[in-house]
Amino acid sequence: MMRTRPLKVALLGCGVVGSEVARIMTTHADDLAARIGAPVELAGIAVRRPDRVREGIPAELITTDAMELVKREDVDVVIEVIGGIEPARELITTAFAHGASVVSANKALVAADGAALHAAAERHGADLYYEAAVAGAIPLVRPLRESLAGDKVNRVLGIVNGTTNFILDKMDTSGAGYSEALDEATALGYAEADPTADVEGFDAAAKAAILAGIAFHTRVTIDDVHREGLTEVTASDIASAKRMGCTVKLLAICERAADGASVTARVHPAMIPLSHPLASVREAYNAVFVESDAAGQLMFYGPGAGGSPTASAVLGDLVAVCRNKVADTTGPGESAYTRLPVSPMGEVVTRYHISLDVADKSGVLAQVATVFAEHGVSIDTVRQQGRPDGDGEASLVVVTHRAADAALSSTVEALRELDTVRGVASIMRVEGE
Repeated sequence: MMRTRPLKVALLGCGVVGSEVARIMTTHADDLAARIGAPVELAGIAVRRPDRVREGIPAELITTDAMELVKREDVDVVIEVIGGIEPARELITTAFAHGASVVSANKALVAADGAALHAAAERHGADLYYEAAVAGAIPLVRPLRESLAGDKVNRVLGIVNGTTNFILDKMDTSGAGYSEALDEATALGYAEADPTADVEGFDAAAKAAILAGIAFHTRVTIDDVHREGLTEVTASDIASAKRMGCTVKLLAICERAADGASVTARVHPAMIPLSHPLASVREAYNAVFVESDAAGQLMFYGPGAGGSPTASAVLGDLVAVCRNKVADTTGPGESAYTRLPVSPMGEVVTRYHISLDVADKSGVLAQVATVFAEHGVSIDTVRQQGRPDGDGEASLVVVTHRAADAALSSTVEALRELDTVRGVASIMRVEGE
């Protein structure tokens, strides 16, 4: 039966995502009510600039006092799409204290302080849902938290930032350099005026922390995630990957150790074989590859950002939270029972592609091979090519077998000390095999 009293929703933020959430709530009100079992209405919308024209949104809903809005006793659910740490954190915890559940798209806050937020929600008998914080419209948090709750997830490997995937895709398909590809991404609206959060890997690292925590039932914060951006990726790296039958992607990788005693979480550029499903993810799309004991290999694919896709994830959480309100219950909260430590990057084991500028003379390869052997890093393939300009230098490309990151780092430091090595042009991990 339909509950007659409507559920009241406070919306914090009315930008690209917030305005789309408000629009869908208004135009699909009847469908949402049927799915929830009660009408759902906007109680107010908190904004910073009240004078901005917002087509289709009643002016009487607009307020600049977000704190007063979340304290209202008639508000059942708060949707937070303002982003950042503060004042979002204070607004969310205040909402919990006043009996409201929260739907958030705030990856930075959840990745930094998710444990405290979950604790506050549990303390006040409220829900905290954040499907939109990880991969836009792609259903990922809920499958990991609920659909795979009876399985053991061992690895999550994904492209979780559309801007960086667009840049690398353009570098791969058109031969553009990094700066040129970034300019195109900016012109098309994929990159912000300040792209630092995307291209330096901060955005992906926050998402990796959230995914690792859910997948492995342990607490992982953004500070636990090793992070490297793509600003140092060159056209030469892209070309070298092609010669290996690979492409370059900025990956978020979360893994459970083979002995199950620890986990790792990292974000960095990597070469992956063209045969891997993630290699075919183009433009600004996202995709996440999940490996578990019982289900095997699963792939989630779709648009990872944008107003409508993100609003879709927000509304999905809204329906779930409102259903819980109608049933007078709450959904799954934090699951961190394993308490697994997060291992440092030095313990991660993978393959590596190293490009060296060396003196073009006999004996160099033997010297380089000796350094690798002394540090316990086994070489898989070597390619040496002289420079056509005859400057006395050659390019030496080494691809290793699997080795610990710490061993590779010490190898590179030793290589830099060789007189015959003029420079280390690039180092890139090889994943997905």
